[in-house]
Amino acid sequence: MRAGRSGRGAADAPRDMALDIVSYGRRGPSGRLRFGADQIAQIQRTVGRTPEVMVKVSGGGRDVGGVEAHLRYIGRHGKLPIETDEGLAQQGRGAAKEITADWQLELCRSQYKPRPALGQKDTRAKLVHNIVLSMPAGTPPEKVLAAARVFARENFALQYRYAMVLHTDQPHPHVHLVVKCEHEFEPGKRLYIRKDTLRQWREQFAALMREQGVAANATPRQVRGQIRKPYRDAIHHRLRALRAFGQLPPSDRTRHRPPKTSTFMRAKLESVLQALRSGRGALDDGQEKTRNTRAEVVTDWRATADALRSQGQAELADRVERFVTRMPAVQTDAHRLADRWRETERSRAPERADAISSGPRVR
Repeated sequence: MRAGRSGRGAADAPRDMALDIVSYGRRGPSGRLRFGADQIAQIQRTVGRTPEVMVKVSGGGRDVGGVEAHLRYIGRHGKLPIETDEGLAQQGRGAAKEITADWQLELCRSQYKPRPALGQKDTRAKLVHNIVLSMPAGTPPEKVLAAARVFARENFALQYRYAMVLHTDQPHPHVHLVVKCEHEFEPGKRLYIRKDTLRQWREQFAALMREQGVAANATPRQVRGQIRKPYRDAIHHRLRALRAFGQLPPSDRTRHRPPKTSTFMRAKLESVLQALRSGRGALDDGQEKTRNTRAEVVTDWRATADALRSQGQAELADRVERFVTRMPAVQTDAHRLADRWRETERSRAPERADAISSGPRVR
C-alpha cells in the first residue's frame, strides 16, 4: 500500500502501480490515512493468504485454421461442450467449424496477410484472444464456470463474440475463454488486452468467485512476497518431463532418450554457468532491482500497519507485520539455478570419487 504517498481515494488512484497493495486510502480531517471496509477486507485476504485467482492470455489464432484448432483442443475434439455467448452449448467434432463460421472470421482481412518466414515474428493481427480463468485445486468447478459466465457477459456480451469450455482434468479447475478481437457493431474497433486490463480482470474475477461463496483474492505477486515469475506452460511440461526422466532407474534411462529442454531454460542455464565460470558477478545483475522492489513492498506494508493501528485495527496491524517478517528471502531465478547446479555437482562428487577408486589399477 502506498500509504504515505497520496491522499487520493480509490476512485482516482492510478491503477498502473505494480506494488499497490490495495486501493489508496482516504485522508480524514486529521490528515491521517484511513482505509474503508473494502480495503480492510483486501488486506485481510492478502495477509491471510487467501487463494489467488489466475487470469492469463495464452495466445490467440491469427487465421481461421488456428482458431478452429484451438476450439477443437479446448473442446477435447468433440467430447466437451463449448458454451457460446448466445447461451448455446455446442458439442461434437463439427462444433469448432460451426462457431468460426457463425463468427464470420473469414471476413477478417488480417488473416489474409502473408505468413511470416521461418524464424520471423508473426505480425498479423489476432482474430481471437485465448484467455484462461483458473482457481487453485479444491475449488468447486461449477462455481468457477458460473463466475466465468458472468465475467464473459459483463466484459464482452453484445460487443465481442466468445465461447468457453470448463476443464477439470487437472487439479486446478479452469475455463478456457476464446474471444473474437473485432467488435460486432463498430467496424475497426478491436479488443486490446494490456497489463492493466489483466489486473482489472483478475480483481473482477476474484470478486465474482467471492460472490459464489469461494474465498478468492487478486494481488500482485511482489506484494505477496513472491519474486519468481511463473514459467510458461510449455516450460512447466518440459520440467516435469525432465524430473520424471531423472527418477527412472539407470537401466531404463539408457533405453529412453531424455526429453528436450526448452530453449528458454537451456539459454538461462548456459548464462548462469558462464557467470559462475567467469566469477564476474553477472548473477547479481537482476538482484539489486529485486531487492529494491522488496524494500518498497516492505515499506508500503509497514506504512499500512501504522495506518491500521491508528484506526484501532491493532490485531490486523500485527498480522500485517507477521506477514512481512515471513516473506521468503529475495532470490532471482539465476541464483536459484546456480544453487541447484552447485547442489547437483556436490551430489555427483562422491559418485565420481567412487568411480575413480573402483577403476582398473595401473601396474
